[in-house]
Amino acid sequence: MGLLGQVARRLMPRPWPGFSRRALQVLHLWLGGLGLTAATMAQATPPDVIVSAEFVEPTTRYDHAILGDNVEWGALLLHVDACSGCEGRRTYKIIIRLPETHVFEDLEPRIIEGDDSPTLVMVVESSLTLGARLALYDERGLYAATPFIGRPHRWLAPIGSADLDGDGWPEVAYIDRPHLAKTLRIWSLRDGELVEVASQAGLTNHRIGEDFITSGIRDCGAGPEVVTVDSGWTRIVASRLEAGEISSRDVGVFYGQASMERALDCR
Repeated sequence: MGLLGQVARRLMPRPWPGFSRRALQVLHLWLGGLGLTAATMAQATPPDVIVSAEFVEPTTRYDHAILGDNVEWGALLLHVDACSGCEGRRTYKIIIRLPETHVFEDLEPRIIEGDDSPTLVMVVESSLTLGARLALYDERGLYAATPFIGRPHRWLAPIGSADLDGDGWPEVAYIDRPHLAKTLRIWSLRDGELVEVASQAGLTNHRIGEDFITSGIRDCGAGPEVVTVDSGWTRIVASRLEAGEISSRDVGVFYGQASMERALDCR
């Protein structure tokens, strides 16, 4: 069934945010001296989990209008469960406000699986002078980000996040400049950093002025695939990440959003 770029498949559980896998080895030794286990501590102190997110504080300070109008967003509102798994939700709110030189140039925030935290929010953040970057936020602020494209009025269109190559780490995928470069880029998230692992030209997922993105991630039983359209907007293309390389195949005619939805639903 199609993942639609919203939520990554579940990775191995982690006790709480902020610990790398190497740090967990030390943690096991320390807890063992106390007669405790990491699993016991995870039950006693469950991590904060972002349960929903939304853009707030509309602004017109960036005159790009790539999504159909000139209204972007100045802040991100997170609803966070402070005791995930506890009886009764203990939710608090966090507002992450950008500087006047940045905006969120996006349709909606996407909650994804983190590397060492249970949840992150994936957004497109644009600088008024340097263009867009893909950014990941948690309740403490900016967690990781790709570099800005480097010029104003240059944008990227997010696709989604999943463990695309089966190595236990989440990847994020987007189309770099879907109207110009038309390049699929995949980055791996490890220990709080995004590292680019592969790219492929000739793919896109957005046309100027559209208020939607034509792509997603699906798993039809043989592992996750990134689904986009070709640069000419005539064919639907499914791409896999294997051994650091992207392989793509034609999966049908593109005739509008309905055809993309069918492809994401493995039909």
